[in-house]
Amino acid sequence: MRRTIGRAVTVSGTGLHLGVPCTLEFRRAASGSGIRFERRDLESSVPIPALAESAVLSERRTQLGEDPNAVHTVEHVLAAVAALEIDDLLISLDGPEPPIMDGSAQPFLDALRGAGITQHAGCVRVARLTGPVRLVDGDSIYEGSPSEHLDLDVTIDFPHEMIGRQRYAARMTPELFERELGWARTFGFVREVEPLRARGLIKGASTQNAVVLDDHGVVENVLRSPDEFVRHKMMDCVGDLALVGAHLKARVVAHKPSHRGTVLFVRAMQASLSRETQVLGIEEIMKVLPHRYPFLLVDRILEIDAGKRIVGIKNVTINEPFFQGHFPGHPIMPGVLIIEAMAQVGGMLLMGAVPDHDKKVVYFTSLNNVKWRRPVKPGDQLRFELDLLQVRGMMCKMQGVAKVDGEVVCEAEMGAMVRDR
Repeated sequence: MRRTIGRAVTVSGTGLHLGVPCTLEFRRAASGSGIRFERRDLESSVPIPALAESAVLSERRTQLGEDPNAVHTVEHVLAAVAALEIDDLLISLDGPEPPIMDGSAQPFLDALRGAGITQHAGCVRVARLTGPVRLVDGDSIYEGSPSEHLDLDVTIDFPHEMIGRQRYAARMTPELFERELGWARTFGFVREVEPLRARGLIKGASTQNAVVLDDHGVVENVLRSPDEFVRHKMMDCVGDLALVGAHLKARVVAHKPSHRGTVLFVRAMQASLSRETQVLGIEEIMKVLPHRYPFLLVDRILEIDAGKRIVGIKNVTINEPFFQGHFPGHPIMPGVLIIEAMAQVGGMLLMGAVPDHDKKVVYFTSLNNVKWRRPVKPGDQLRFELDLLQVRGMMCKMQGVAKVDGEVVCEAEMGAMVRDR
């Protein structure tokens, strides 16, 4: 099952680099839509997908999209979203840059937790690194290798007595991120303030939303941990690596990582990433469909392209209860049940596109051009392929086929509507 949020939630403040006030709103999104940013303060702006191909190589921050339809400094927001393993989300802003808050990802984590993490139908996308990848960008060095998890190993080295060389390595999980990384704040140096502001950066920075160091130590603040610096850099990496656009499975070793370097590393990994979708098993299906034995006729969902297409499986066995009375001695699956199974697969597609699917039900309203091509017998595996043809409000039309061993055994056009239970 894919993950989104239960309700909209907002955070407000001032952006770190551009210094512009902004209210950011997290909104639930349809299954399969992914993570997208929206500039609601701009007329006719197009949502920007949180993908490496949308990134613009900018100084000291991660930027998505070209000005004016651009969002700046998205790394802390993306780190929180990725850490909570959220798949579908619309991040709407009334300004060019998310609020910096306290300089960490914690306020975004808290907001998303408060909105409630919910599941909806759809296949989770996984990007698995299949071979070694190495990238050098200035002082930044990255090495990636295959792993069944996201394992990060980050090292930083700054010529300051409170930082020096620091290293942090961990296997990324939601619990680890919240406990060890989410609270780590961005940092900088007094000597950099004027040069950066002269270049139009850190206009919204202060000692209240960043750890600022002079030659003697931290200015007007205290550290949350002696190694808060490397923890923050790892948090940044989590956010920037989310630009893969899927759940990343890889071991990544980063020496002196930067936002620019991590974006380039994500792009460098693309050719070595195996992209997969995790199928939905019966437990996930039962969370969406209200049907139960003996009338639940879907065993597995192989593919979902939200709002477009779905592929599902029904295994036909001699133990099916309908074989006891339907052509005894010559078992054939009733044609109307083939259509019902097809409709249930279509229902999975529709329910994945509506909020609060646990409070909805799909009613089928019409059948057209129904044809049965050949009998379905025990031992067959039915593969249902349905495409959405038309959507008008809560009404839709779908076209489906059922296949056994690649041969079409049934086809139909269906009308359906989504209603409250």
